[in-house]
Amino acid sequence: RVNVEELWELVRDEGETFGYKDLAQLAFGEDITDDHVSALVRALFEERLCFKFKDGYFLPNSEERVEKIARQRQEEALKEERLKQGAAWIKAILEGKRVEEPPLKDDIVEMLVQLALYGSDAADFKTGKELLSRAGIPNTGKARDVLLRLGVWEEDENLDLHRLGVGHAFSEEHLAQSTEVAQAEAEFRGREDLTHLPVVTVDGPETLDYDDALSIEVRGKDLHVGVHISDVASAIAPGSPLDSEAAERASSIYLPRQQIPMLPPALSQDALSLKQGKVRKAVSLLVRFDADGVLLDYRFVPSLVCVKRRLTYNELDGSLEGEFGLDRIYRLCRKLREARIEQGALNLSLHELVVKVGEDGAVSLERLDQNTPPRMMVAEMMILYNHLAASFCRDRQIPALYRTQEAPSERLIQEEIPGYLFYVFRQRRKLSPMRMDTAPGRHSGLGVDAYTHATSPIRRYLDLLVQRQIVNSLQGLPLFYSKGDLEKIAMRVEPVVRDLARMKRNRLRYWVLKYLRQNPNGVYSAMVLDELKSKYRVVLTDFLQTAEMGPKNGLNLRPGQEVMIQVKKADPWENELEIVKAD
Repeated sequence: RVNVEELWELVRDEGETFGYKDLAQLAFGEDITDDHVSALVRALFEERLCFKFKDGYFLPNSEERVEKIARQRQEEALKEERLKQGAAWIKAILEGKRVEEPPLKDDIVEMLVQLALYGSDAADFKTGKELLSRAGIPNTGKARDVLLRLGVWEEDENLDLHRLGVGHAFSEEHLAQSTEVAQAEAEFRGREDLTHLPVVTVDGPETLDYDDALSIEVRGKDLHVGVHISDVASAIAPGSPLDSEAAERASSIYLPRQQIPMLPPALSQDALSLKQGKVRKAVSLLVRFDADGVLLDYRFVPSLVCVKRRLTYNELDGSLEGEFGLDRIYRLCRKLREARIEQGALNLSLHELVVKVGEDGAVSLERLDQNTPPRMMVAEMMILYNHLAASFCRDRQIPALYRTQEAPSERLIQEEIPGYLFYVFRQRRKLSPMRMDTAPGRHSGLGVDAYTHATSPIRRYLDLLVQRQIVNSLQGLPLFYSKGDLEKIAMRVEPVVRDLARMKRNRLRYWVLKYLRQNPNGVYSAMVLDELKSKYRVVLTDFLQTAEMGPKNGLNLRPGQEVMIQVKKADPWENELEIVKAD
């Protein structure tokens, strides 16, 4: 019959301790027996909320302390209920039973997700471990498998996207603003009309967003080349919700079976995209070359362009001959590349691996040569645009984000090294790191005296910043950013870009390992990169993925030597690749 809370209300403001007989008298009156005292003590020790026992006396807890203890008890009760519901649910699903989802499903799933993503570093690792243990799963590493069985994750779930917090969908606010921007009446004043030019886009067959296009005209002995980049700067206002979201995303993400754009599709794939037959705003670079490929002059202009034809690399791989004069651009690009190489540029390109996944989950891999005429042509035109954009900003003292690279620690002679692949891997180890700076400087790897990124404003946020500076300068408007502004933004965005690049590499390796697991009897070519103490580090030449092969067991291989290998184990989830020398 002891009402502990009522008793606490009576004495909590007294600021003193109480003996158990005093509290018993407050609870039952003056006439108390040992039974009354015993009842009071039992009640206080069972309740353990309002009073603290110390040195034989009871001290009333403060109101804040009582509230804190009450919250902790609620959390513990919720935690226990979560464990109880979760363990029963997981156990039933693993036994193949059809059961209703528990009320605390979201909490249970989040606990499993954190465990699968971060393991022992998960915020509530002990509780997650207890959850799986109660469900009969002693290994916390099985959290990912449980999420698969629960239908929360797919077989090929990209965990890096979860770890990086990359959002797929855009908010209602962003979608509404993108629709508003897309439907806004275009303002064409102050733009040079270039819609008469034979402008074409050249991209991969699965490209959805077109932010660059090319054109060429022959006037007398001179070649007039146009590189046209979608004018995103004139559509997305700095500081707007769309701009903030783009900065947060930093870059579009292109993965097998998945594309996550930096800007909503209504803009990136439609209103701002250089689509065939549509008049679009652009920031055009118009360059005049003589017959020998010497640059005579250039200018940047806010423009209007209309793409006459959408072309793919596959269409052009056989020949660049055609009505758009791309064969002339290609011959020019060969001269431009040769000139850059004379200035110290290094051509260290390797094939690109394209992953395709069938509806049945079967993985296929395709090697794309980056030095085919159409790919080389487009790459060289983008280098030209970025180089001249950097020169434009430098010469006019426009704050910009420049890309620089010091000379390599050593330049290797390709002819002295066995095999192109081995040469590329060894030379890459000698390269200096590429840096981003607000001060212009030489880019040794490309052989140019100034370089920036401004050719993908639909796909890369830092390109959009540079484009804004160029557009405002061309239009005689105040510049958006000072050097300090650009440095602050770059410090926030560049780490995200690096994380996304690492995620993309990890994801490519995931699919390669899955392919190897699906083809367990294959024999593959590899090249020895390094001889280690008890094993060799090799690169699988078809896939450009490294692995360690050992123990040596009498093998006598040397760096640069080719060797045939077999895959002993390939686990894409655990990033494990075990290989042995083929018999």
